[in-house]
Amino acid sequence: MVLDICLYFISYNFIFKKEIVDIGFFAFKPHVAAQLVSSFITIPAGFLLSKYIVWTSSAMKGRVQLFRYLVIVGMNIMLNILFIKLFVERLHFYPTISKIIITAIIIIFSYLSQKHFTFKVKNNR
Repeated sequence: MVLDICLYFISYNFIFKKEIVDIGFFAFKPHVAAQLVSSFITIPAGFLLSKYIVWTSSAMKGRVQLFRYLVIVGMNIMLNILFIKLFVERLHFYPTISKIIITAIIIIFSYLSQKHFTFKVKNNR
């Protein structure tokens, strides 16, 4: 989470300099581009930390965990972009503050999803 927010802040303020990012066939608003950059770095790091540090008792195969993790991450990215557009473009919140608020909301969704879907442990009763 801290890495994600730091990468977002650096991308938004220093890499994209709060300006529209035009890649030729599409233009990203700076807050959306910063979200994409932070996601590309934190997704692999998040899976590895989840698999080998947080949810170590799951006996599910790694490729199944990875697929499920990517499904949840895809949902998280969509929610992040939706919320960042809502907070920044509609509610006119500052982008980094918006990112912090949105991250708190997504953490709850992500934790419950990872615990009960991606890395679930079978009950042997």
